[in-house]
Amino acid sequence: MPDNAKPAALLEPDELKPATELAGRLLEQLDTLLFGRPELHRLVVIGILSRGHVLLEGVPGVGKTALVKALSQLLSLDFKRVQFTPDLMPGDILGAHILQEVPGAGREMVFRAGPIFTHLLLADEINRASPKTQSALLEAMQERCVTLLGATRPLPDPFFVLATQNPIELEGTYPLPEAQLDRFLFKLVVEPADADALDRIISTRRRGEPPQPTWSMSAGQLREVFGVMDRVFLPRPVARFIARLVAATHGSAAESPPLVKAYVAFGASPRAAIAIAEAARAAALLAGRPTVGFADVRAVAPPVLNHRLILNYKARLDAVTTIAIVRELLDKTDEAGLNLPRDLTVAEVNRA
Repeated sequence: MPDNAKPAALLEPDELKPATELAGRLLEQLDTLLFGRPELHRLVVIGILSRGHVLLEGVPGVGKTALVKALSQLLSLDFKRVQFTPDLMPGDILGAHILQEVPGAGREMVFRAGPIFTHLLLADEINRASPKTQSALLEAMQERCVTLLGATRPLPDPFFVLATQNPIELEGTYPLPEAQLDRFLFKLVVEPADADALDRIISTRRRGEPPQPTWSMSAGQLREVFGVMDRVFLPRPVARFIARLVAATHGSAAESPPLVKAYVAFGASPRAAIAIAEAARAAALLAGRPTVGFADVRAVAPPVLNHRLILNYKARLDAVTTIAIVRELLDKTDEAGLNLPRDLTVAEVNRA
């Protein structure tokens, strides 16, 4: 927004409350259908409200696919699943032109849409497809359209890619390129269920199958929530904090913490700053607040940044992870930009 532009009118309580209740009910239903991961569900809902793509990483059997299926049911969205394999071709996802007989017109090339023309696409085990096939998603994930033979076709609105990958298998896999990773709003690690969650699953779910949802959000209600989220206010100090946070992921920045300078080869792109801002708006809406706060930024920054930092070889030798670097980044970056000690008292600040 230009410096001289007027911000949109702040949300009134009677405008914000219905959207917050709908988002809260969506989250409540996810927690009811799938046990033991309330924080994961909260971040997935934030990702959907941000209209972003989400990468779910976890070992087989932890419920990644079940989560995406449950989400598609709760949102009443058209859903398609593509099992990514090494022999999958771009046309298997995007579609292709087929020569057909047309009555009265002879033969002509007719476009047959692929599974990507849907609202919610589950790209299962996305890292098993070849780089050629993975690249077929780049335009779709960024521009929400598909170009084939010079013709550009828009994808349905809304359009989400929720992808899964297994971190422990290396044979027959192709790591996602940085350009594609950067298109995912979040990368979320799906941890195995704890003993309490497993106890509830085997005691109440035959064969582990979740029940059918008792409620779903209509397409009109989802559009209403999107409209309200677009009006959640991002104050300039919070926006500045996001900008400084992303800039500090580059070792050449003045505010870069020691771990960034030592171990990060390439920092986050401007797309990361946009992602943090949108996700923070969604977090504020879910909490029932019309304005983004610093706490919202700190809550969504780790899943936005953890797949966007490219570490150097020393990080592997010293067993330093991106999570550790992001934690130090959040701890060292002062919200006000004054670089005051964290244990400084209010009286000391006033005297200064």
